[in-house]
Amino acid sequence: MPQRISNSEDPVAAAGERELVVGGDRPIRISTGHRLMHHDGKCSRPHGHNYEVTVELTGELTADGWVVDKGEVTAVIDEWDHRFLLEAGDPLVEAFRESGDGDALVVLEQPPTAEVMAVVLEQRLADRLPDTVSDIRVTVRETSELCTR
Repeated sequence: MPQRISNSEDPVAAAGERELVVGGDRPIRISTGHRLMHHDGKCSRPHGHNYEVTVELTGELTADGWVVDKGEVTAVIDEWDHRFLLEAGDPLVEAFRESGDGDALVVLEQPPTAEVMAVVLEQRLADRLPDTVSDIRVTVRETSELCTR
């Protein structure tokens, strides 16, 4: 049931924490390559996916009247669009740099799985979003069969 607010109260201050979902019914889509260096199967080969990313944020409303500006969220995710994600120590890191494509690379400390991608995106968002955001949850869908939250 909606909370009733008297005329004397500031509705934004009285709103409490709110949830914002970015990419709910229409996930943010990025095309990203990766490989899993220590995998025994075909995922050890360089390949790519059209990932779908959804972000759920909880926080107090800002003076602008929102939890965060959607553009701040999509900007962080877009940094990985049309990039190649590799684990630190992968020989392909140096190959990308030597070929002049170092700017197309995102180097992670862990294997670039969908699970790690979700955790790293949560941390990158936490580093960039205002302190009024209290919870960040990222969902990464790698294929129609694989989704991590």
